[in-house]
Amino acid sequence: MWTAPYHPSVRGGRLSMLADMLTITQALHDQIVAHARKDHPDEACGVVAGPVGSDRPERFIPMVNAARSPTFYEFGSQDLLKLYREMDDRDEEPVIIYHSHTATEAYPSRTDVAYANEPGAHYVLVSTADIDGLGEFQFRSFRIVEGEITEEEVKVVEAY
Repeated sequence: MWTAPYHPSVRGGRLSMLADMLTITQALHDQIVAHARKDHPDEACGVVAGPVGSDRPERFIPMVNAARSPTFYEFGSQDLLKLYREMDDRDEEPVIIYHSHTATEAYPSRTDVAYANEPGAHYVLVSTADIDGLGEFQFRSFRIVEGEITEEEVKVVEAY
């Protein structure tokens, strides 16, 4: 699961000003969905980083699911440390933390909520199972703050 050494989005006081909508480019949306499909039947996971305080996802960073599991995801500790150092060097933060569910709807599980420790991030879930008859995947975004889940609108745009 996502384990971070610090919370940059909280350091800047941004927590009180969280947007209730994720705006994401079509290209980033498609990259997240493609990663989820590619790693199926295992859960895919990754981050989309953006400038600190901007709430603008820009840099797609697919991660390896160290758990290699269809029901659980985990970032490797060395990969996570490297990611945070790189984001810190680039004045970035995780704007989106994403993973896929392979057999259930795109909604945070109890485990997802327990490990959600980036209160400023959008938690995107992609389901690669057609469980609602609406198509072969769901793409949903949530805020998870202190165990409380709030779904938010996703606005897909061509460019910012």
